[in-house]
Amino acid sequence: MTKEIIVSNVIPKPMGPYSQAILASGSKLLFISGQVPEDGDGKLIGDNDLERQTLQVLANIKVLVEEAGGTLADIAKITIFMVDINPDSYDVVARTRRQFFGGDYPTSTLVEIKRLASPDWLIEIEAMAVI
Repeated sequence: MTKEIIVSNVIPKPMGPYSQAILASGSKLLFISGQVPEDGDGKLIGDNDLERQTLQVLANIKVLVEEAGGTLADIAKITIFMVDINPDSYDVVARTRRQFFGGDYPTSTLVEIKRLASPDWLIEIEAMAVI
C-alpha cells in the first residue's frame, strides 16, 4: 500500500496515536470484523484487564492482516468500541496502540457503548486495510 498521511492545521490536532486522514492506494481492500480479547481457542485473555485485552485484540488483527498478505502498516482505519472510556482507560489503549502501529498511525474512531456481546469483554476493534 502507498499511504499519505494528511495533516491539516485548520482542524484540531489528534489527541492520541491516530492520523487525521490517510490517502491510501493499493490493489486489495481488507475489512476486518470486530476482534475481541479471545485467543484461537476462544479463551478470554485478560479477565478485567484492559491492557491485556487490548493486546490480544490487536494481535488478532495483526494475524488477519498478515493472513491477507499485508502488515499492520497497511491498516488505514480502526474503530474501537469500549464499555468504559475514562482518562485512564484511554491512556491504556493509546499506549498499547503505539506498540502495534509505530508512527504512521491509522485513522481511528473511539466509541463508548453500554456493553459488548460478552460481559467479559472490555474492548472490541474493527479494522480496514489497503494492501
